Amino acid sequence: MRVPCRDQAGHRGHLEVTAVDNGVVLRTPDAGLVHLTPLHIGRLRAALRDAVLAPPPDERHP
Repeated sequence: MRVPCRDQAGHRGHLEVTAVDNGVVLRTPDAGLVHLTPLHIGRLRAALRDAVLAPPPDERHP
């Protein structure tokens, strides 16, 4: 899942949210700091919730 954000210079970017066995991984394209607006924080919250509650990859149906 991708969540929009901005980098330190104000350029648009995104966070990748991925579920793993013991939690969630957040990844940025350049591993730098990101700025999240209240709207982006809401989207991040939803993406985290979806990642945690999603069935494991081997149980998903195509």
